[in-house]
Amino acid sequence: MPAMIAYCGLACESCPIHLATVELDARKKQQMRITIARICRERYGMKLQPEEVTDCDGCRSVTGRLFASCSACEIRKCAQEKKLESCAYCYLFACEKLQKLFTEDHDARARLEILRSACNARSI
Repeated sequence: MPAMIAYCGLACESCPIHLATVELDARKKQQMRITIARICRERYGMKLQPEEVTDCDGCRSVTGRLFASCSACEIRKCAQEKKLESCAYCYLFACEKLQKLFTEDHDARARLEILRSACNARSI
């Protein structure tokens, strides 16, 4: 499984928060954080200031650098409690939590379906 795919199938490598984390240019990084904070306020109703946009190495990271929403994610907590590499491997796939996410991000479901297919093919 690619390292930058979240438990739920979101693509961390294209996430604006992760992209700001790996940005080397300090000015560009600050502009990215301003944009992220604005989007979080407008789309998700989060009361977030640019200085509160923390570094994030992806929800499966062991560095401890996680964005606030990633730290509090119920899907992430569930997958970790079940010791899963991905929700694709869960016997409850696709649970209610994932179904809600899939209404917002159809690509996440597609990524997990590919992982499930590969896993099923190996076990035949």
